[in-house]
Parts: sequence; structure tokens; C-alpha cells
Amino acid sequence: MNTQVAIIGAYGSAGSAVAGELAGEVELLLFDDGEPGGGLCILDGCMPSKEVLSAGAHRYQARHDDRLVGEIPDVDLERVVERKDDHTLGWAEHRREGIHDLAEREDVTFVHDTARFVDDRTIEAGGETYDPDYVVVATGSTINVPETPGIEDVEFMTSADVLDATEFPDSGIVMGFGYIGMELVPYLCEAGGMELTVVEHDDRPIDEADPEFGDAALQLYREEFDVTIPTNVYEKRLEPTADGGVRLTLTDDAGEERTVEADQLFCFTGRRPTLDRLGLEHTALDSTGEWVEDTMQARDSERVFVVGDVNEREPILHVAKEQGFQAAENILAHSEGDSLAPYENTHHHVIFSGLGVYPFARVGHSERSARAASHDIVTVTRNAEDDGVFKAKDVAAGLAKLVVDSEDGTVLGYQGLHFHADAMAKTLQVIVELGLDVREIPDRAYHPTTPEILDGLFREAADQLE
Repeated sequence: MNTQVAIIGAYGSAGSAVAGELAGEVELLLFDDGEPGGGLCILDGCMPSKEVLSAGAHRYQARHDDRLVGEIPDVDLERVVERKDDHTLGWAEHRREGIHDLAEREDVTFVHDTARFVDDRTIEAGGETYDPDYVVVATGSTINVPETPGIEDVEFMTSADVLDATEFPDSGIVMGFGYIGMELVPYLCEAGGMELTVVEHDDRPIDEADPEFGDAALQLYREEFDVTIPTNVYEKRLEPTADGGVRLTLTDDAGEERTVEADQLFCFTGRRPTLDRLGLEHTALDSTGEWVEDTMQARDSERVFVVGDVNEREPILHVAKEQGFQAAENILAHSEGDSLAPYENTHHHVIFSGLGVYPFARVGHSERSARAASHDIVTVTRNAEDDGVFKAKDVAAGLAKLVVDSEDGTVLGYQGLHFHADAMAKTLQVIVELGLDVREIPDRAYHPTTPEILDGLFREAADQLE
């Protein structure tokens, strides 16, 4: 066990995955300066956001159901944040304990400090220098602030700010309608009671989906949450108003301008790789363009591996872990002089849109991506309202779509924007990754359950093939 591997960002999902896989196989140097430490997903991402969304979802469903009478309850934001923090700190502690347990091994060293490169492979942290055989960069991502003129003159809230907020003003402007905006906008409306204007650069949100899903999401947000969503417009400039609010000037493709004003600006404009403190300028590493290979190796150094959000390939929790596992496998292979395997995954993504009551899920191909990949396909679409179980559960909005190879019946992909689409994603992942023929999949749900929508898709697709 002479190989030494340094992991910068050991508390995160990707870094901890690499550490867990390599423990006992190599000598490990683990670095992380997190306070308290635990990774984005646990501290400020997927876990706490789902916690607060659930509170808004309860109010939405109570407000939406006309079988319920009496005053609609308010969301106690202080209690929401208190409970979120309690759970979050517990989850983060569990992650830290896992790393600290590893550090009790004789072949593992943990340094709770900022690590940076001082040359191509030498690392400095806590006043000491280290010269490992391999370096894994797993430093995650940070909030991306757009360069909109005037943004430095106005105060704005990020997704992390929203998760900690115990009060909101009456109105807001949202820049950024990707997965962060799709999840937090309904929360601001329902739990915060805000009137919102949300900027959409394109015809519709959810770029990864076929158009009908973005159109359905627009309708849902406008009708169910009363959100104003101008489309095909772009931010031109920001400025403060005399009463402490914000004014945003928008422009469209024709150059026409309009202004909107509100009490608060929200920046949900994505995330960027956390590279600022790594000292890459002291190395041959150039992070511009596609700087990380499919093997998770840095383009400019075969002994540096880059995993998770920091490589900007696909910023999703399960992807970060899988990339970590692949990087660990490839480090061992490289140290033995064996060939390396690329990281490959089936597209598997969930957005907890509509407060998670109406989540969007995509597994495998969409119709557009299947055609772009030259597949001959059959597609089937079902509306949730056509299945009685969704009406019975008072969640009749949304739709689902199945993409099947027309020659052999292989299920290539699924998209859903409906109640329980997130839960059905795992079933479809198994079907897609195993390459099952839609004609061989049982179409038996146990009534009354929402997977009936899948049975309908399977049955209709099989009928089309026959």
C-alpha cells in the first residue's frame, strides 16, 4: 500500500464516496475546511430544500382542496427553519463522523484546513506540504451571481438565504428559472405569501424536457401559484428604488423594454465550480472548456481526478457519488498500469417542481434526444387527469410520456410532470438500464395507486408496436 491519494473536499458527497471506496486500498490524505462541513446537498441543497418545500406543500394542498373548510393555515417560517436546521445538522454530523472514523485508521490522515496546490501535485494545508501520487478535487460548487449591470447596487437573496429566512416581503423578482427557481418559486408564493415575477429567457422552462412539459409547468405555475412569468425576455439592468426595493429592466428579442418593480430580488441563477482557492494557477491545470475527461481525469494531468459539481458536467447528488466511485476505480487501475473506464450514466433527474406535489422526472431519452441519437421510436403520452386515481387523490394536473424503440420495443426513456413522478423514476431507471421490452413489462398496478399511469403507457406503447 504505497500509493498515496489526496482528496480535497472530503466532507462532500463526491469526496466522501472516493474516500470510502479507497479506504484500505491506498494511503489517504483527506482535506476539508468546512464549518460545520457536510457537503452542499446536506447543508444548503437537496435535503433542506425538500424539508421547507414540504411545509409549503401542506398549505397548498389544504388551500387547493375545496372539500376542506375553515381558515387556511399560515406556514410558521420560524418553526420551518428550526426543524430544517435540526435535521440538517444531524445529517451533516453523520457525514462528518464517517470521515472522522476513516481518519482513525493508521493509513488515513485528515486535515481540517483549506488545501491548495503549490505546484502540479504538491499540496499545502495547515502550514504543511504534501506530495501525493494522486489528487482528487471534489470542492463542489458555489452560488453563481450574474453580471447583470447594477446588481452590485441592489440587495438580493440566494437559495441559501431563502432556506434560512423566517420572513419575506410582499413582492419579489426572480432571476433564474432552472431547477432552483422551479423548486423555490412556489415556496415563496405559498409559504411566504409573495407576489412574484419570474424571468424566463426561453419559450418555456425545463430545457431537458420535451416542449409539452415546459408548457404544462408554465400553466401550473401561473394558475396554481399566480406567478407572473414573462417569456423570451432578458435582464438588461437593475437599480434600487427610492423605497428600498428593486427595479429590473427587461428586453426581448425585438429590443423592446419593460420594467418590473418589487420589494426583493432573488438570484436563482445556478452555481459555478468552487475553484477560487485551489491555486490552479500554480499547476498545468486549465479549467476552461471541457477540462475533465470521461474517466474523471483532468485533461491536463493524468494524476488529478475531478469529481462532483466542480467538474461542471452534471451537478446532481447521485452523479457526484457515482463519479466518485468511478474515479476511485480508475485511480487503482492507473496505479497498476491498467486501462481506465469512462463514467457513463443513464440520464436520471428529478426537479421537485410544484412544491414536490407536481415533480418533474426524466429517465433516459426524451423524444428529442432519442431522435437526435437516430433512434426510430414510438412515443405515448398520457394526461394525469385521464387516470381516475389522480382525480381521486385531488392531484389531477400533469402528464407522462414514454419513448420506446420501434424495432425491438426497448424502453428508451420516460418523462413525468405529475404527482409521484419522483417515486416512479426509480422504476423507470431499472426498466431503461436493463433494456426491457415494453411488451414484456407487466401492466398490473394495485388499485388505487398512481403507477396506473405507467401501466397505461406500457399498454399503449405495446399496442402501437403490435
